[in-house]
Amino acid sequence: MATTETQLMLSIGLMEKDVNGDTLWVWCFPSVDPDVRQVLLSKCCLTQDGRDLHTFVFGQFRRVWYYITTVEVQEPTALKKVTHFSIVVTAKDFNPEKYSALSRILCRMYIKYGSPVKMMEAYLTVLTKGICQSDENGSFLIKDYDVRRAYLAGSIKDVVSQFGLETIILYTALMLKKRIVVHHPRIEAVLEFTRVLPALTWHRKDWSILHPYVHLTDPELEDLKKCPGYVAGFVDPEVSNRSDLFDVYVNLTDSVITVSQNAKDAMTMGKLHKEVGLLIVQSAEDSERSDSQVIKDISVKTKEILANLVALADECEDSKITLEGLKQHHFPPATENFLFHLAAAEQLLRI
Repeated sequence: MATTETQLMLSIGLMEKDVNGDTLWVWCFPSVDPDVRQVLLSKCCLTQDGRDLHTFVFGQFRRVWYYITTVEVQEPTALKKVTHFSIVVTAKDFNPEKYSALSRILCRMYIKYGSPVKMMEAYLTVLTKGICQSDENGSFLIKDYDVRRAYLAGSIKDVVSQFGLETIILYTALMLKKRIVVHHPRIEAVLEFTRVLPALTWHRKDWSILHPYVHLTDPELEDLKKCPGYVAGFVDPEVSNRSDLFDVYVNLTDSVITVSQNAKDAMTMGKLHKEVGLLIVQSAEDSERSDSQVIKDISVKTKEILANLVALADECEDSKITLEGLKQHHFPPATENFLFHLAAAEQLLRI
C-alpha cells in the first residue's frame, strides 16, 4: 500500500437539509476553508431551487477535487429532523468512481448511526490503511481504483458518435491548450461528456485541465481564468454569452461546436486536420475496437505529429522552432499555422 495513495484525501464534510427546508454545513474533518465551503454548498443540489436530486457530482476548485454524494433520508432512521444530506470528500486526485464508492459506504454509516463519528473513523482508516470494512455497510479498498481506469471511464466513441468529423475541433483545441466550454442543462450529461475530453491528448495524461462543474460566480470564474487552457462544464445557458471564457463552445443539447472569433486563426483546419479527423472517426466507428483502443489509435497519431515537431525543433538553434524555420519547409498554410501554435503549446517555440 503506497502511502502516497492514502494521502490524496484532504477532508470529509457533511451538509444537511432539515424538515424546515434549510440546508446547512454541519460538520467537517479536519477542516475546510469558509470560502471553499460556500462553493461546495452551491454545488450540493440541496441548496438549489430545482427538485432534481443529483446523487453524485464532482468538480475542481483551487486545484482540489470535490466529490459530493447526496441521499434522501427514508424513515425510520436515527436522523429524525433531516430530509436529505450530502457527504463531500475533497482530494488531490481525479477519481470519481473511487470517491463515489467510498461515499456510499459513509452515507450508509451516517443513516445507521445518525452521527459523524463512525464516518470519521472510517475516513481515518482509509487514510491510514487504504481500506475500510464493515459487514453491513460494504467494504472499500483504495487499490481497487487505479487512476488509469478513471481516465478511461468515459466513452470516446460516444463523443465521436455525437460530433463525427467535428471531433477534430475538440482534438485541435486540446492539443493547442485552448479553452473549451461545454453546456448542457443536465449536470450528469456535462460530467459524462467533459471527463472524456482530456483523453484526446492522452500523451499528457493531464486531467487537471478538467473543470466539469462551474457556476458563473466570481470566485469560480477567477479560479478558472488562472488556467491557460481548460475543459469547463456549465449548466447555466447564460455561459453562451460569455465569449471571454471560451475559444471553443460546445452546445451539447444541439450537438453544435462553435469556434470563437479570437481563436479562428489558430484553429484553421487543413489537410493534416482532415487526416487526423478521419482516423478518429474510422477508429471510433469500428465496432471491433474498444474505447481504450480508439484512444490508443489517436495517441499513436499524436506521437507521430509530436515526433515530427521535435525533429523540426532539433534542426533549429537551441532546439526551439521559429516561424522562419517552419517556412523553409513549405508546409501548406494551415499545417504551418497548426505546427507553429502546437510548438507554442508544447514549449518548443522560441519567443
